[in-house]
Amino acid sequence: MSRGLVLRLAGPLQSWGETAAFPHRDTAALPTRSALIGMFAAAQGRTREQALDPYPELPGTPSHHDLVFTLRIDRPGTPHRDFQTAGGGRPHGTGLRTAAGGYRSQDKSTLVTYRDYLAGAVFTAAVQGPPPLLQHIADTLTQPRFSPYLGRRNCLPDEPLIIHTDIPDPVAQLRTAVPLSLQRPPDPAATHIPVTFVHEHPPAPGDVPHRESPSQPSDFAAQSRTHLLRPLWQTTESLPTALYAGPQPIKTLTDYILKDISCP
Repeated sequence: MSRGLVLRLAGPLQSWGETAAFPHRDTAALPTRSALIGMFAAAQGRTREQALDPYPELPGTPSHHDLVFTLRIDRPGTPHRDFQTAGGGRPHGTGLRTAAGGYRSQDKSTLVTYRDYLAGAVFTAAVQGPPPLLQHIADTLTQPRFSPYLGRRNCLPDEPLIIHTDIPDPVAQLRTAVPLSLQRPPDPAATHIPVTFVHEHPPAPGDVPHRESPSQPSDFAAQSRTHLLRPLWQTTESLPTALYAGPQPIKTLTDYILKDISCP
């Protein structure tokens, strides 16, 4: 059992690029490790070049490698595609460049681009790792240097972003206590409801990964951005319908936030 943070990742739009490349910017079906680490680094005021550096000012010199994420999918959201254009209407020599270094011709100066989003999604994340690093993350998310966003700068998070900053066994809290922001109320006759979890470690010894995600950041610098594959495990777990937060979950979430759950 490890102490950790609980975050609520919710907003009108989210976009968690996984294989994004211009002109098509995709979104994964859930928040990526890379995007969450990037959110923490931005809140701390770190540049892209510094984002993955260890923290020598903290006891034990922890790093992002020490963080473990577990996601609960409260609402998967609805896929939404936004069409945009770039370069149109500019005089020749000031618009979009070609791969060879020149400029696109006037009749091809407008480039259609695609931006994929998740509309109305809600994810609840347990973040575990060294306590000094978790406290630093909590402090800087509370008073961020740069505002946090849900994958892209136009995807602002709803409040509350932070559910709890230091609780015992946050994964167990996702299963038993943290209110569920469901798409619709559960069946009145039901006592439990199936909810999807995504894990970065095998839920049980010998479990085979559900998939691999290119979301382990190796370099955030603009000219050398690289990511490594990371295995993910998915489970469907039966949670009590009593966790349902209601059609307006803010009161239920606030009540939970104000509870003293600092001790096991």
